[in-house]
Amino acid sequence: MIEVEGLTKVYGEFVAVSGLTFTVRPGELLGLVGPNGAGKTSTLRCCAGIIPATRGSIRICGHDVASDPVSAKGRLAFFSDEPRLFEYLTVRQHLLFTGRLYQVPDAAERIPGLLAELDLTAKADQLPAELSRGMKQKVAIACGLLHSPSVIFFDEPLTGLDPLAIRRMKDTIRRLAADGAAIVLSSHLLPLLEEVCTHVLMVKEGRKVAHGTLNEVRSLFAGSGQGGTLEEVFLRIAEESPASGSNPAAPPPLPPT
Repeated sequence: MIEVEGLTKVYGEFVAVSGLTFTVRPGELLGLVGPNGAGKTSTLRCCAGIIPATRGSIRICGHDVASDPVSAKGRLAFFSDEPRLFEYLTVRQHLLFTGRLYQVPDAAERIPGLLAELDLTAKADQLPAELSRGMKQKVAIACGLLHSPSVIFFDEPLTGLDPLAIRRMKDTIRRLAADGAAIVLSSHLLPLLEEVCTHVLMVKEGRKVAHGTLNEVRSLFAGSGQGGTLEEVFLRIAEESPASGSNPAAPPPLPPT
């Protein structure tokens, strides 16, 4: 489970995320939506413990990301839109190395299934330089899934994938949710989110502007005659003028400890 309460992230005087609160339960798939610069990536990186939150609390499967980071990170996987691999390790060696890091006792038995699911079996003994960008992305995903994470964060996971790989990745995402993972998926591909997500969180300028099930968010257009697709809701929110300037004022500094 993902529990986020009052998440705020400030860079200097710029507030990237302001007071964000949401929960993702096992089996739920939350689509994180917003215009460029809305704070989506900062939100995901704070939740994954990659960067520290300025304020607020984040709990992963009951473990606080700030006070118990090792336990929290051991239960999650974070996939960015830019895969980073080791230049001199083959695909198989990446997985074996990841298995040692996460102390996965049956890694050797799990690896063939992951390679097959992500269409990597024929590439298992190749180096990253021999792979396309889409293949590199799939290697990173295979490594992240090896330890069976309970919480998964995807930041534009389909970048660089061909149509067949996209279809298989959607199937994998659905399987992970069906197996009980709590998933957050950030993407500008709104039809993808409508196809696979159970819930949607829309943000603008770091603030929550819509949150709920797909039907609840679509209901923002109830009676408008526009059909209420997720794309229409997004466009309406993106085009609306902010109520209080282009960026919320930075919160007061933290008290001394």
